[in-house]
Amino acid sequence: MNDVVLTGDRPTGRLHLGHYFGSLANRVKLQHDYPMYVLIADYQVITDRDLPGEIQRNITDLLLDYLAIGLDPAKVTIFQHSAIPELNQLLLPFLSLVSVAELRRNPTVKDEIAHSSQQAVSGLMFTYPVHQAADILFCKGTLVPVGKDQLPHIEVTRLVARRFNERYAEVFPLPEAMLGERPLLKGLDGGKMSKSRGNAIDLAATEDETAALIRKARTDADRLITYDETHRPEVANLLTVAGLCLDRPPQDIADEIGHGGAAALKRLVTEAVNEFLRPIRQRRREHTEADARQILAAGNERARERAVRTLDEVRAAMGF
Repeated sequence: MNDVVLTGDRPTGRLHLGHYFGSLANRVKLQHDYPMYVLIADYQVITDRDLPGEIQRNITDLLLDYLAIGLDPAKVTIFQHSAIPELNQLLLPFLSLVSVAELRRNPTVKDEIAHSSQQAVSGLMFTYPVHQAADILFCKGTLVPVGKDQLPHIEVTRLVARRFNERYAEVFPLPEAMLGERPLLKGLDGGKMSKSRGNAIDLAATEDETAALIRKARTDADRLITYDETHRPEVANLLTVAGLCLDRPPQDIADEIGHGGAAALKRLVTEAVNEFLRPIRQRRREHTEADARQILAAGNERARERAVRTLDEVRAAMGF
């Protein structure tokens, strides 16, 4: 079986540097070597919030971000979860293969629950990893570019695929996670970088917005800038951001700044980020919202054709 890549994002806001270095850059490389499906997981938005927010606006922004980073709709299939009803029909038999205890133990689910904006945790939250299993397996995905925080979800997908194959018939491959070689970035407040926590640098942010965010980033009182992830995590994180954007070791950047203090560090990080994002921002301006809608419609059609074939296989294997 040939490898197929499945990846995607929830449309909860614009993508940020953490997404880029965590998985997006890898997707751009992989699109030249493998068939790729890129999911806009709109139904999954309500797993940890009562309302989806400006869902259509966010979907358009997400598509424009994809085009800006260099994803080519001629090479990849970009599609929307809610436009593919077969994904939800796969969810039901998949849920029968996973225990409640296994879902409760999922560390990513625990983290999402801790930061949920819902007054009470919904049943959908616990099924989130199985939703992702359906998203991956509908296209027989074998390679899934993810950040380290998503590894538990890939394990659930492998569990679902293995148990289905053992119980019914050999239908699904066991997907493998593809981790980027770059380190996981923290947010500018020292926590997990997240769209919902307001601590991220959006790919679509202006130069002034980027500068303002970095000025507010946490540091410490020591004027000598050193790279020490254990004792100076906030300073180390800013150095990591600059290092990724400049393609230089963060230790070398720290040595260059020396006794310049936090102000010099933040100036350097701001310049590095803005220079790195300049071509991405330029490509984003070259695409219209009409472009995005046409690309999504075409991708939805291709993805649904694939999903129908897989659901037919599943029904046949189960005896329906």
